[in-house]
Order: sequence, then structure tokens, then C-alpha cells
Amino acid sequence: MSQKVSGFSKLTKEAKIDWLVTHFLHQSKDAKKTLLTYWNNDNDLQQLHDEFSENTLTNFYLPFGIAPNFTINNKVYTIPMTIEESSVVAAASKAAKFWDKRGGFKTKVISTEKIGQVHFSFLGGFEKLSTFFNKIKPQLIDSIKSIQSSMKKRGGGLIDIELRDKTLEVNNYYQLHCTFETVDAMGANFINTCLEEFAQTFKVLAFNEESFTEAEKEVEIIMSILSNYVPNCIVRAEVSCPVADLPNTKQLSAKAYAEKFVRAVRIAEKEPYRAVTHNKGIMNGIDAVVIATGNDFRAIEAGAHAYAAKSGQYSSLTHATIENDIFNFYIEIPLAVGTIGGLTSLHPVVKLALEILGKPNAKELMEIIAVAGLAQNFGAVNSLITTGIQKGHMKMHLLNILNQHQATENEKKAIVTYFEKNTVTHSEVIHQLELLRN
Repeated sequence: MSQKVSGFSKLTKEAKIDWLVTHFLHQSKDAKKTLLTYWNNDNDLQQLHDEFSENTLTNFYLPFGIAPNFTINNKVYTIPMTIEESSVVAAASKAAKFWDKRGGFKTKVISTEKIGQVHFSFLGGFEKLSTFFNKIKPQLIDSIKSIQSSMKKRGGGLIDIELRDKTLEVNNYYQLHCTFETVDAMGANFINTCLEEFAQTFKVLAFNEESFTEAEKEVEIIMSILSNYVPNCIVRAEVSCPVADLPNTKQLSAKAYAEKFVRAVRIAEKEPYRAVTHNKGIMNGIDAVVIATGNDFRAIEAGAHAYAAKSGQYSSLTHATIENDIFNFYIEIPLAVGTIGGLTSLHPVVKLALEILGKPNAKELMEIIAVAGLAQNFGAVNSLITTGIQKGHMKMHLLNILNQHQATENEKKAIVTYFEKNTVTHSEVIHQLELLRN
């Protein structure tokens, strides 16, 4: 039977499921039941979710949890986190408690500029194009007057347009490099609408430019699109305390702990293989809050990793120092987020998440997200230089293993008790489960 289908998007949701079950799931009643189980009983709410995407069949659930006791700029926050990895929320909560006793987290938004570009080809020289651009720049700005009127009322809008010569990289390639302030909106739709208007206006004005040759008049607009690389939309979060206030154990004195921690971060700054995993841990915390607050975690990921490679070598997003017996640990990261528009005003749980955070504006949300990333990274590095990452991680993973093997509640209790004093490994969990059952 053919697996191709025509007009799939026009089928009802039930018909889409039936087609999928017939062609890919071996007519499985259990498969269909699973898809139907995750439908919401509230039809209006289900329709809302269906309309977030295309060809939706059901809902895919992720746990929505909270990490309490975060003190940020002397204000206490409970941070919502949407993630399937339990150790992330646990580590963030533990870090929050640790730093709460040492002054909490300090944050500062350094800049909030966002970027969009019109990419085009021009068959003349840069000097001639530059003269033309400087002449028409006011007309370009005027062309988006109605588009940005509401944004300007909120304190945002276009900041500047630059003409950039990129012909050394690609023949005849130039760009309009545009900077924007979008205030509390992430601003993707606003920026893209402005860019497309710039492109159309630029093309028309070039075609009517008397100083251009016939070939020069035929400007080719290649594309108009915002950039998710936002090196001027930066937030800093940090923690600090006297070295003497750091953990002091038989294995590591506070001074040795601080030095080992700084050295571990230094390795991530210099060794790309370590830096990628180091930054992945940071993004565990960041993505969890970004998803919970209805923002675009793919854009945040792309921008953060590009920023980590801005020097030409991929490096750590966090940094640690010891100066005058003061331990300092900080992150600077680009975060283009919004608290209005998109899912923030549509998804019921997203609205609750923002309410839990005290209905922050975009700058405040940037600070909260950066703190979550720093806290997560502190927890990861702390584990790596002391007990090792697996001890805590595997204990958090224990229930997942037990659930995979359909452990009963009594079996779970017995095995959790056993592993309070024993090392968790997958094979040992299975062994203990078999002993119980036999």
C-alpha cells in the first residue's frame, strides 16, 4: 500500500491518525489509544493547541516544575522550568539554596539590540551604491512609519540601517544591516515585516535611480530576515563570595575547591570538546525556562552557541576567577526573549509561568533566564570536581529505570532505599529488581 498521501492537511485529526496507524503503526489499537489519551478533554483548549502547529495529532507533554528560593538582585523568585531531565531542576534548586546564603545572584542587562538584514546583489561598485544609500536612507526609514508606530509608542522601533559591503565573501553581495529595539516583544514578526518593506522600497528606488546603469538598476533581493545572532542583546549574571565561604571538606579545603572550580571552567574556556558539554549544561537550565515562558529555545540555542564561538574558537559561556580571596562566577549570554506576543498570551501554562515570575518585562526575564543557566552550570561543575556527575545524576535517573521495567510502588520503595547507600548503575537496578521479584 502506498505511503504517499494527497491533501493530508485537509483531513480531520481522526483521519490523520487513522492514516498514520494504517501505514506506519501496523494497525495498532494501542498506538491509536496512546495518541488519543493525550488529547485534552477541554475541546476549546485542545483546539488552541492544535492551532499552534500544523498537522497536529495529539499533545506531547513535558514536565512543568519549579525551582524555588532564587534570590536575584535581592528579590526572591520561584523559577518555572519545563524539562524532562529531573536532575536539572534539582541542581538548579540546590544552587539557588547555596547562593541564597551568600548574597544571591546579581544581574545586569548590558544591551538589547536585535538584528535584521536585507541581503541583495548589486552589479555596480560600493562607492556608487553607498552614495545612493545615503541619499535614500530617510525614505527607507519613512517606509516603515506605519509598521513601527505601535512599537515606537512602547519605546522601541528601528535604531539604524547600515549598508555593508560583503563582496569579498560573495560576488556582488551587499546587505542592509538593521538594528532594532523591540522592548517586551521578541520582535521576530515586527523585524521581518520591516525588512521586507525596506527591500521593496530599496528595489523600487534603485530601479528609478538616474545615476545607475540599466544593469545597476536591477537590484536582486535575495532574502530579508532577522538574525538569531544577537551579540548586542546581552545579559550578565554573577555570584561571588569570600573563598572561605565555599564548601570545606576532608577531601577539599575551601581554597582548593575554589582553585579546582576555576581550573575546571578554564579548561572549558580553552578546550572545545569540554566547552560543548559545559555549555550544554548551561542550556539545560536556560532552555527549561525559555520553554516554560513560551519563548523560542531554538533561536536562543543558536544565538548562544554562535556567541560562544565569537573569538573564532568555541569556548565556555561562563567564567570564574579568584581575586583578593573573592571567588567570582559569571555568565554573559545573548538572550532575545519576549513577554508579550506569541505563546506568551495564548498558552495557559505559559501565562501561569509568567505570573509565577511576577509578570516580568523582557529585561527582567533575560536576567532570570541567565541566572537559571548560571545556577545549572554551578551545580554541574560542583558535581564534576567533587563527587562526579554520575552519583547524583543516576539517583535522579533511578525512577526512570524502574518505570521502564514496570516496577510496582513497593518495589520502587525498596530499591530506592537500597540505593541510598549504594552506587546506582542500570545493571545493578535490574539485578535488585530481579532479586525482589524472585
